[in-house]
Amino acid sequence: MQPRRTSPQIPVNQPRITVRNIRVTHGHTVALDGVSAAIEPGRVTALAGANGSGKSTLLGVLAGIQPWQAGQRHAVGAGRIAMVVQRSAAPDTLPLTVFETVSMGRWGRRGLWRPLSGEDRAIIADSIGALGLAGLERRSLGELSGGQRQRALVAQGLAQRADVLLLDEPAAGLDGDALLLIDLAIRAEADRGVAVVCATHDPAVIRRADRVLRLAAGVLVSHAAPGEHGVRS
Repeated sequence: MQPRRTSPQIPVNQPRITVRNIRVTHGHTVALDGVSAAIEPGRVTALAGANGSGKSTLLGVLAGIQPWQAGQRHAVGAGRIAMVVQRSAAPDTLPLTVFETVSMGRWGRRGLWRPLSGEDRAIIADSIGALGLAGLERRSLGELSGGQRQRALVAQGLAQRADVLLLDEPAAGLDGDALLLIDLAIRAEADRGVAVVCATHDPAVIRRADRVLRLAAGVLVSHAAPGEHGVRS
């Protein structure tokens, strides 16, 4: 497995992303209301809550792609950020193979038109292997099962060699084998110092996280280790 290369000049223990009193509205609907959180390296943080609680919106704010109307976001320690979307956000009809899908994770480093280097190919192979997809590199996404497609998207995120890995419902609708492979992969990322954040309502994913930020109706109601009562926001 390729060793992690962290971005230069990022203090090891500095939060990668900090948000304070974030408020997001969609028209007259409040999606997030006064949310504050710090995303730390080397930890898996679960964003928990029911559908519509604001998990995906907060994930977008952390990624820097969701506008907010009030509050502050600091990402001075973020370095490179990778975001893995839900499987439903990636059409199965895209004429892409597993290898092509995962290799897209190297575009940010190489650009769209530059050929892959030996290092790129090693990282791609490492990411594919970590998600149990070795031997399926030439399969198109449309030929894969739902769990295999989701694992290909996670492998694309790993291939970015980011300092922050954000995942939107990575466990949704997956079987036990796919869940285990994804869980092992993101735990390995955290063990190498990556700040991992998973938006989820899956109890098993929440139990295995290091910290849980629990949202309800756009409000952060607690933050704690799994099983703790947590601190009211």
